[in-house]
Amino acid sequence: MTDDERIAPPLLGGERETLRAFLDYQRETLAMKCAGLDDDALRERSMPPSTLSLLALVRHLAEVERAWFRRVFEDGAAPMVWSAEPFDFQAAYDASASTGAEAFAVWKAEVEISRLIEREADSLDLVGRQPRWGKEVSLRMVMVHVLVEYGRHNGHADLLREGVDGTVGA
Repeated sequence: MTDDERIAPPLLGGERETLRAFLDYQRETLAMKCAGLDDDALRERSMPPSTLSLLALVRHLAEVERAWFRRVFEDGAAPMVWSAEPFDFQAAYDASASTGAEAFAVWKAEVEISRLIEREADSLDLVGRQPRWGKEVSLRMVMVHVLVEYGRHNGHADLLREGVDGTVGA
């Protein structure tokens, strides 16, 4: 991958600035791993019986953004995007009838809502209620959790992209 336009996180930033920058860097990494692929390539699965594909990861991470920002800090009853079940993250992995345009539109919209929630918060100590656990969590914890989710799934995206067309890199 030669067209790396991601903005590197600051080397000496404060806590909030650093968390925000690393989360955005990981978001940009997901988009970069999918760049230039058509819907069929985005739907290519890793290996049977797994339904994991780049498109499935985009859909899953849209659900993650919604579940950890919108549902925690705005609307605990907000429905999942691709499932009628309140905590069914697996439904997003079935991308067989999805398109890149649809999945990326939802993902980008959820990312913008997440960014807005974070920007409007007075501090990382903002408390919300995680509906799945029925417990209070801080914005700090949510940002770290979502950052870890992206890191984990971007590792999957590395392998998936290499399997699709041999592309490797950051």
